[in-house]
Amino acid sequence: MTHPVVVAAAAASAALGVRAASRHGWLPGGERRWERVNHAGSPATLPGGLGLAAGTVAPLRLTDPAAAWAVTESAMAGALDDLDGRIDVKGLGGHLRLLRDGELTSGVVKILALAEAGLVSVAWSDRRSGRGLGPHTLAGAGLVAGAANLANLLDLRPGRALKVALACAMPLAVRGRPAAAAVVGAGLVVLPDDLRGRSMLGDTGANPLGAAVGLAAAQTLASPGRWVALGVVAGLVLLSERVSFSSVIDTTPVLRAVDRWGRS
Repeated sequence: MTHPVVVAAAAASAALGVRAASRHGWLPGGERRWERVNHAGSPATLPGGLGLAAGTVAPLRLTDPAAAWAVTESAMAGALDDLDGRIDVKGLGGHLRLLRDGELTSGVVKILALAEAGLVSVAWSDRRSGRGLGPHTLAGAGLVAGAANLANLLDLRPGRALKVALACAMPLAVRGRPAAAAVVGAGLVVLPDDLRGRSMLGDTGANPLGAAVGLAAAQTLASPGRWVALGVVAGLVLLSERVSFSSVIDTTPVLRAVDRWGRS
């Protein structure tokens, strides 16, 4: 098994390469396609998400192919939503209501892609580890897809999604999970610009971020633990349809302090 430090270093190197390329204007489709306005109304760009996705997947192709699949598919689905998605549709409920009315949005395509990425990656991991397939596989698949979606819901303020993901990924990396180690390496490279509001993860970065952490958790947890983790993640995703995470964080002193740490 490749040491987590080696995986993290490889991920960081790949993320640094993408960051350097983006600063020279080498972006798919041109720079303007990746320009956005952040929550404060200031200009920001999405290459941070590209760097995170590319950095995370780079070492996983050799160390954990199942995780590489989950990260790659999640990033591609996120990029589709970032570049061609409807910005007037909010939340899971909004996309599902449009689907009920006969309109297939990029958000619905992303939901289906995340579900498929979760199922394939967890089934692949379970077969390789000798756990076999069963209800625990479905729980793990839901955990991957749900974590990918939850990371996107947290990516509303600088550094928020990355802080949560890194806090979850570090202990999993210590347990030897390559996906978690890759998140730590790439995430630490992307974090400074994200905290300063210069770049944004977008769906391109947030979805693979959550998927990688979700898969690392699924690979570590026994069957009961998978169901508990899935329940927590699903509960938070459903809660986000009715409650603003930002409002809860801003009115809770400890959460507010952690959330604002490191921002310019």
